[in-house]
Amino acid sequence: MNEMRVMENRNAKTTREIKRQVLFQFIFLSLFCRVLSQPIHYSILEETEKGSLVGNLAKDLGLDAKELSKRKLGISSEKQYFTLNEQNGNLYVNDRIDREEICGKSPSCVLKLEAVVHSPLNVFHIQVLIKDINDNAPHFQKENIELKVSESSLPGALFVLGNAEDKDIGVNSLQNYHLSPTPYFKLEVKESKDGGKYAELVLQKQLDREKEHALHLVFTALDGGDPIRSGIANIHVTVTDINDNPPVFDQETYKVSLKEDTPRGTSIAQVKASDNDEGSNAEITYTFSSKQKFNLDPHDGTITLTESIDFEERQSYMGIIQATDGGGLVTHCKLEIEVLDLNDNPPEVVLTSVSSPIPEDSMPGTVIALLKVHDKDSGENGDVTCQLRDIVPFQILSSSDNYFKLLTDSYLDREKIPEYNITIIATDKGIPSLSAYKTISLQISDINDNPPAFEKSCYTAYVPENNPSGSSIFTVKASDPDEDRNAQITYSILKSNIEDLPLSSYLSINSETGTIYAQRSFDYEQFREFQIQVQAQDGGSPSLNSSTTMRVCILDMNDNTPQILYPSQGTESSSLFEMVPRSAESGYLVMKVVAVDDDSGHNAWLSFHLLQATEPIGSHTGEIKTARALLEREAVKQRLVIMVKDNGQSPLSATVTLNLVFAENFQEALPEMDTQPSDSDYQSDLQFYLVLALTLVSFLFLVTVTLTITMKLRQSRNPTFLQCFIPDAKTANIFPPNYEDGTLPYSYQVCLSSESRRNELTFLQPTVQIAENILCNVNSDISLMLNGENNLDGKTENMEKPV
Repeated sequence: MNEMRVMENRNAKTTREIKRQVLFQFIFLSLFCRVLSQPIHYSILEETEKGSLVGNLAKDLGLDAKELSKRKLGISSEKQYFTLNEQNGNLYVNDRIDREEICGKSPSCVLKLEAVVHSPLNVFHIQVLIKDINDNAPHFQKENIELKVSESSLPGALFVLGNAEDKDIGVNSLQNYHLSPTPYFKLEVKESKDGGKYAELVLQKQLDREKEHALHLVFTALDGGDPIRSGIANIHVTVTDINDNPPVFDQETYKVSLKEDTPRGTSIAQVKASDNDEGSNAEITYTFSSKQKFNLDPHDGTITLTESIDFEERQSYMGIIQATDGGGLVTHCKLEIEVLDLNDNPPEVVLTSVSSPIPEDSMPGTVIALLKVHDKDSGENGDVTCQLRDIVPFQILSSSDNYFKLLTDSYLDREKIPEYNITIIATDKGIPSLSAYKTISLQISDINDNPPAFEKSCYTAYVPENNPSGSSIFTVKASDPDEDRNAQITYSILKSNIEDLPLSSYLSINSETGTIYAQRSFDYEQFREFQIQVQAQDGGSPSLNSSTTMRVCILDMNDNTPQILYPSQGTESSSLFEMVPRSAESGYLVMKVVAVDDDSGHNAWLSFHLLQATEPIGSHTGEIKTARALLEREAVKQRLVIMVKDNGQSPLSATVTLNLVFAENFQEALPEMDTQPSDSDYQSDLQFYLVLALTLVSFLFLVTVTLTITMKLRQSRNPTFLQCFIPDAKTANIFPPNYEDGTLPYSYQVCLSSESRRNELTFLQPTVQIAENILCNVNSDISLMLNGENNLDGKTENMEKPV
């Protein structure tokens, strides 16, 4: 008792500790989920060496290093710039990272990736800030700049030199320009609306062509990096003759909007400058500072697209157009080209995680798969929605940041649909919209949710009486729509309505095939029918079962001879006498023979026959009547042999002998009863039959001796094994079913060969005659056993017992 109390205290204590741990984990997970709802931030410098450590992702996610292999931590991104050590959770640089290649001039360059944690499934967002380093020097599109300046140009005249480009950002980008020392020019640095810097050359001192007709200046662009990088362009200034009217553009800035699918060779704009001079000084020539993807006609100012443009590659272009007249005067204008986005990129669907197979008892709302959808377009052209193409018991919901979850929407049934091919359609909101398809193959695993089912709720088997012990009488069959062990069916007999004998003494069942065997020979006169309940049980855990009722009807066979109740049989030394008045007329009822038969139906139909009579008087019914009046010369005593025969196949019969004494009273008949009958005709007939029987027996004996000698001679020439009840001597040993299990449910005979001295088993094939009457008449499937075999007949014949 003390030990039981100690165990109970321990169990109670363990239960309280488990409850505290579950509560603590629940609170911890709630706080953990709130914290991780925000992205995890890292920052590294571009061009960081491969294999450099970014951070410990497992630690920042709050995951225990011991659980990493179990939780299956992984990362997902469009390009594999990073790699994750699954053992310790460290995030390393996996490839060269060029901030300018990835983000261009964007002030902030962030690489986004996702950490996927399994068991349970969850997604965490990671943002890695790529810091710029000064790895790009400023460069000019033209290394040599040609300027023609009229000697009449007054101090303060401006000459736009254009701008240099630097792929870096911030302090590492272009910061200033520098001009080599010259007394004629100074440099003014200006900032455009987009934040870029460009330089203008300002004339400080009027030029004199006669003194100096050309100047060479060094134009330098500087960034703010450490160390500072620079780019150089050479300015060649040619002093021209007086041209007092420079060209004038009709717009200071030309703005053009182009769709990204604009074909090459399309004329996108035309600039126009005018000059009030005449002659060669009014002849204007146009030049373009930038020749990327565009061409400027130097004579008419038409700008043509020479290469395809892509919004996803670059969103705008800017260039300086210079107009120069024949006298060398120049003027400038800006060209700003905006690229318009079109819906020319279909969505991309990436399957991040999928769980297959899933059990058919999964609750609605179970997460099946996780997908990431991306579209390179912008705005509504890049806004993507997902839906399922077919009507399936699943739904797809948006998760976060272009992630979608595939969930179960209702209960599943493997027996109806064991596999789904789920097609997901990702469609953007562009006009016209573009779509992408992703098909997921999902297997449904089986659970034991279907019990075995019999073909019928009730069966009827008909078995002739005197059947061989061990013969099969019926086979039940059940089916189970589950699979594997859940569909493995075992049959058993539960109970019956016979209480006198144990169930195993008269029936057995094969647990695998459902075949039912008779363990004993049935007797129709003992019991005519009984019922058993058969159960089918599958191999699931927990197992399911169902049962059916089988009605076994015993068919009557003609195995009982008629019994004569009246007149009753006397002893061997006694004789039966019946007194008939001598004055009896034709049709006088002498007596009525009463007989019964324990069988039923046709086997119990009795017919009465007069086998032997001293005089031809009698009847073919149970009533014995006089056929005519007795004549004076006829004997006073008559002898009748009466046979009662049934209607079976083969028929059985019984006989009784009756002595009739024709007398008016008992005193007159008494002397006749005391004398034994002697009939010379009867004795002569008996002697004839005895002689005939002796002759037949002698003939059969001679035939048997002859055949035996012949067989012995044949065996001495060609010895073979003896076969019992088998016509073909080559037939191998036949063993009954379940012989390997050690059971012999069928009757067999052991035959011993005189030469081989070995046993061979053959089955007895008893000939069983089926009674014409069937007591059990039901509209169900019938099993009728003939000659030791099962015959299934789907029809039931209604047999009526004759009256």
